[in-house]
Amino acid sequence: MTEKEKLQHLINHNSFLAINHIELTDVGTDWAIMELKAQEDSLNPMGLVHGGALFTMADSAGGAAARTDGRNYVTLSSSFTFLRSGLPGDLIQAKGRVRRRGKTTCYTDVDITNQKGDLLANGSFIYFHVPEPDLPV
Repeated sequence: MTEKEKLQHLINHNSFLAINHIELTDVGTDWAIMELKAQEDSLNPMGLVHGGALFTMADSAGGAAARTDGRNYVTLSSSFTFLRSGLPGDLIQAKGRVRRRGKTTCYTDVDITNQKGDLLANGSFIYFHVPEPDLPV
C-alpha cells in the first residue's frame, strides 16, 4: 500500500471527520485537500458554517499534508483567522501545504475557500512527530 493509500484509508476511517462531512479529496507530497459540502448540521445558530467546522478542516488538511512523509503527527500549536462566512450549500475546500519539515516538527499553512475561490479562513499549524503507537495484538 502506498503512502497516499495509507493516508486515504486513515482519513476514510476517521469517524470525527465522517460525522462532520469532511473528506480527503486529493493528496500529494507535502500537500492535501479536504472538502466539506456545508449541510444543515454544519451550521451555527446564525445559519452560517460553524467556525469549528472550518478549523477542523484546516487542522485535518494540515495534518494530512504533514503525514505525507509516512510519519504520525499530533497538533502542537495553531494560529487561525476567520475572514468570511461560509454559507449553507457551499462547497468548502481546505488546502494544506508543508512549509518546513524538521526532525520532530512540521509547519503547515492552510487556506480555506468556497466554490467561488473566496478566502474564508487561513491557518498555520505546527505538528509534532510521534512514534508509531503500540497497538494491542
